[in-house]
Amino acid sequence: MWYQWYFNTERGRAGLAANRRPFCRLLWKMWSPTWRFTDETYNRTAASFDNPDFVDVVIHSYRHRNLNAPGEPRFADVERRLAARPTVDVPTIALYGADDGIAKPAADSPADRAAFTKLIARRIVTGAGHCVPREKPEAVSSAMLELLTATR
Repeated sequence: MWYQWYFNTERGRAGLAANRRPFCRLLWKMWSPTWRFTDETYNRTAASFDNPDFVDVVIHSYRHRNLNAPGEPRFADVERRLAARPTVDVPTIALYGADDGIAKPAADSPADRAAFTKLIARRIVTGAGHCVPREKPEAVSSAMLELLTATR
């Protein structure tokens, strides 16, 4: 996760600004090393990296999560409540990519059982990395249909 610290420096801001598309392609490959996305798929998303506020938003996000940038004052109360890690009390199916390049999921997670009080299932999705909805949309849609059926 070296890039998170890199983005907390002015050199990181300059590097992202000068190399948006190649840098983000590198991150996609690191986050999801087994995902074989096409140039067409990447380029459809990469157009968003050209937005004038892209670099500012990305840099602020990484700095904020490391307490190196202020949050939005309007959301201070929400931030405080979320920091307390409240439980999620709705039926939940947790999906994790087996090939996540950021953090390999454990086979079991007592933390998930504690956080999601109505955990229906916890699944590790084979062939998916960090972005399960993009890489294995069928796993996500199946889980959503299962949740809708279970909560009727």
